[in-house]
Amino acid sequence: MTGWHVDAWDPAYGTSFEAPAGPAAQSSAQVDASVEMPAGAWAPRTAPDGLAAPDVVLLVDGVRRNDASLWSREDDGMSYPGLAASYAAGVVRCDLRRGAAEVAGAAVRRGLFTASPTGADIVAGQIRYLLHQVSPPGELAKLPVAVQPQLTALEVDVSNAARTDGDLLIVDGPLRNRRQLPRALGYIKTQHSQYLDAREQAVVTSLRAKERSPVFRLGTAWGGWSWYLRLPGPTGAPWAGIVRVECSAELSDVEAVELADLSLVTLPRFASTPYKDPRAPQNLIPIAGLERRLRAMLGDARLLHRALTMTTARRAADTTR
Repeated sequence: MTGWHVDAWDPAYGTSFEAPAGPAAQSSAQVDASVEMPAGAWAPRTAPDGLAAPDVVLLVDGVRRNDASLWSREDDGMSYPGLAASYAAGVVRCDLRRGAAEVAGAAVRRGLFTASPTGADIVAGQIRYLLHQVSPPGELAKLPVAVQPQLTALEVDVSNAARTDGDLLIVDGPLRNRRQLPRALGYIKTQHSQYLDAREQAVVTSLRAKERSPVFRLGTAWGGWSWYLRLPGPTGAPWAGIVRVECSAELSDVEAVELADLSLVTLPRFASTPYKDPRAPQNLIPIAGLERRLRAMLGDARLLHRALTMTTARRAADTTR
């Protein structure tokens, strides 16, 4: 039986960072900027006259938290790091015809992520952390990365359960391996990389509220069509209110442009305001509310840490008797 010791440090220590005001690093991705119009003729785009947002918009998001860092005690004297993590995903259903929004589904999962060959689930009171084996050596610093695929799968499950014909799904963050979802947009509110050259980037920073850039294609590992748009809100900094949106590479260029136009009449409706949200306008109102709901569902971090500490201590005492 594997024994564990809970690290006394707060697992969230050092995770906060100040997001840059705009993309700082040049991406090495190949970009085709001549999808919607020639790259040299780039200009801001507006939505076609008469285009309306879909009747139903679904916004999906997930949150995660590191509850405890652990170390195993193996029978052969070896020790492996482990991470006890909680994560939750939910979807907000916005009925634009009725002007109503509600949480259409939400779920919480907890996992133990480790490369320990003899690891097993940890049950702390009424809470179970399901074992997720990672490939050796499974360094502690890399274990949080292993949580993301499980969170993504949970986001797909809750969003699929809430979908109806003709809706539009907006995922908070890149689509990544959710590109198979129909009528889905990835919503990237923080820009870390520069994908465009100086001339095209100048078009992006010149956008006015409710304007977008032409669609371009990214040759990254995940690929896909992408574009920038500016949400309504305070102006000043070149990248204020600008978000990047993407859709599946499996779509045609015509379908991608149609979704780009649809995003232009949909996303601005959900833009937040500075007096309500310090990440305004990019942190969409339904997403902000959903995040608060999901974080509450994760439970009290201090109680979970204490429960894990007590459980592993009892196991250690039992094995030494």
